[in-house]
Amino acid sequence: MKKILLTISLFLIFGIYVLLSRPSPANQQVAATTPESSATAPLSRKKNPASSATAPTPAQSPMPTSHMHMGMGTYKDGTYTGSVANAFFGNVQVQATVSGGKITDVQFLQYPSDRSYSQYVNSQAMPYLTQEAIQAQSSNVNIVSGATQTSQAFQQSLASALSQAM
Repeated sequence: MKKILLTISLFLIFGIYVLLSRPSPANQQVAATTPESSATAPLSRKKNPASSATAPTPAQSPMPTSHMHMGMGTYKDGTYTGSVANAFFGNVQVQATVSGGKITDVQFLQYPSDRSYSQYVNSQAMPYLTQEAIQAQSSNVNIVSGATQTSQAFQQSLASALSQAM
């Protein structure tokens, strides 16, 4: 009889644990990939509910908005190299090309690539970050889930480069 009560108690405790450990609906929007969870799952971008489909804004920004340029077509033409920013597993540095007063290209000069997982994450995140910077015409881009540090370092380095173009 004691074994049956113990077994039932364990099942009840486990059931309560499962119910309480479920993520809330807000946390289910964006699933970050980690080396432990999935080495092949695609990365997703965090969406700001107030953003439009054509000009996304970041879910979070490591820098004050005063450092982010929001006007379009007001940069001086040229090629500008941003400062080196720490992305935890390595440094990020970008170079922005401005033509006709607009950002036309963003190249990564440095990015974390020592580990195979860093190479994978950055190969997924860098095209998104580059595309969004050109689309937004600023360093105000979405954070790529699973590449948060790289995204934040990208924003910092690009903001530094664009400040030279003002």
